Formats: sequence, C-alpha cells, structure tokens
Amino acid sequence: MSQQKMPNQTPYLPEGLPAPMPSRDGLDTPYWEGLKNEKLMIQRCNVCQNWQWGPEWICHACHSFDLGWGEVKGEGVIYSWERSWHPVHPALQERGPYIVVLVELPEVGNIRMVGNLLGDPQQDIVIGSAVKVVFEHHPDAKVPFTLAQWQIT
Repeated sequence: MSQQKMPNQTPYLPEGLPAPMPSRDGLDTPYWEGLKNEKLMIQRCNVCQNWQWGPEWICHACHSFDLGWGEVKGEGVIYSWERSWHPVHPALQERGPYIVVLVELPEVGNIRMVGNLLGDPQQDIVIGSAVKVVFEHHPDAKVPFTLAQWQIT
C-alpha cells in the first residue's frame, strides 16, 4: 500500500505523552503492530467480509466470532473535526491548538477513525477534504510506538 511516512522533522506530538499500547486482552494488537510496520490494519469479518472499527470480538453485521485483519490504503475524507485549544495532557501545554479529525474510509465501508490532522493548526478545514494516513514513529520513547496521523492530500 502506498502510505506516507512522517517527514524527517520534529514529531507532531511531543515527548512526555504516555505510550499507547494494545489493550490487555490483545484484541487490537494487530492494529498497533501494523502501525509499527507502516500498515493501517482494520478488523474484518472472515465470514461476511464486513469491515469494522473499533475492534470487537464479534462481527457487527453477521455476529460471527471469526474475525481477522486486513491492510487498507489509509485514504479517506474528513467527516468531522475539532480544533482543540485545551491540552488533554501536560506535555501538550505548549502545543495548542491542534486539530482532531474524524476520518471516513470509503474503501472499507465508510468506517470512521479519529486522529490528529498534520499541518498548520489554524488552517481552514473543509468537510469532505481528502486525507491520507501518515505514520509517526516514536522509536526513542521509553516504550517505542507509532501513531497514525492524517494529512490533507
């Protein structure tokens, strides 16, 4: 899949944030492992082929427990957005405002994912704008991790 890497620059998110990690039950581990390998992985039912997000133990469409994961392009459109002026963590005190987007992925049944929008935090946002996933690696964090961010194409 043709996805973008974070440009060689300061990561969008500063150091000091807690590292995201898979849930204790391991249900979303394929998502986090995929990000490390620059792949956007989404859960898919092996019976009816329905895509779903967030990960569940049962298919939303046919109620099968036979679920897998598939790599997707990571291309979508902005469904909704918010410019956040209030930091949700002390490490973000000097990083406001920032833009959070709800991205709809037409390729996979219009599921929606939340993430940060890269670029100027004062930019004008247009609902329906095309976006693409960008992988932000934090290899030097105490617990290394990778995030899926979004960028207007």
